[in-house]
Amino acid sequence: MTGDYYGLPTRSISSQYLRLEFLAEAGPRIVRLSLADSGQNLLAEVPDIHWSTPYGEYYLRGGHRLWHAPEAVPRSSVPDNDGLTIEERDGAIHLYQPPEPVTAIRKSLEIRLHEDRPAATVSHELWNGGAWPIELAPWAITQFPLGGVAILPQQTEPMDRDSVLPNRHLVLWPYTRWQDPRLRLGDEHVLIEAQSESSVLKIGYMNYHGWVGYLRSGVLFVKRFAPQPRAWHADLGCNAEVYCNEQFIELESLGPLCRLEPGQSITHVETWELYTGLGAPQTPEELQIAIKRMLAV
Repeated sequence: MTGDYYGLPTRSISSQYLRLEFLAEAGPRIVRLSLADSGQNLLAEVPDIHWSTPYGEYYLRGGHRLWHAPEAVPRSSVPDNDGLTIEERDGAIHLYQPPEPVTAIRKSLEIRLHEDRPAATVSHELWNGGAWPIELAPWAITQFPLGGVAILPQQTEPMDRDSVLPNRHLVLWPYTRWQDPRLRLGDEHVLIEAQSESSVLKIGYMNYHGWVGYLRSGVLFVKRFAPQPRAWHADLGCNAEVYCNEQFIELESLGPLCRLEPGQSITHVETWELYTGLGAPQTPEELQIAIKRMLAV
């Protein structure tokens, strides 16, 4: 099925549970995600946000995208405005961009809907088409509208028999304030209330649970990934990060850093799950009870 996203052609795939829409010529980008019985896009739409780079205009667009870490300006935002190739095989959609003219990295997504529940598996691949090895990590970024709560599960069990080793850490970016009213620190979960503030917030950490969530309007979005805590990660050892500004919030997962030789690729897999019927918990304690009941974690 074809469609339109602010003047850009799209295509979509559906199951009895979900509908997912992606750009047909730019990207690879997933721009809309909705429950089958609802036309509401669960992802953020920000078509007007863009900035200039030495390689052309970069459009943020919204939805879901693949970057490579660690972040660097302007390498991280090489424009992806055209040249997309779409293939359908083995029950999945494959989206390939041409190798980036600056980095020689090709980004691709494989999208597969689950037939038994409201879920999708999104595989992210970075391929090195250059002549030299590159150190990088796959970085999957999903944008959501404000008005919800991001949920970051914390490690509560000790890491050793005697409980003498640390079991968790939190990484802050230079513009993040400990006193930010959106940030709520809890023993079992760190919560970020996605509200419009003049300041920007970003935190990250090593997530041992392998999931992060976003609850908004009674729908809980969960992205699951393989934690790989013993591997080396970018951003002071983060495999999960959250960024929030006055227009949207991002849930991000990262694979380990690797040395990608010419002709080699690295894959990072997320499973997206949607849960309904949570209502609107009024306190962090009510939210944690609802999360445990829904996810059995």
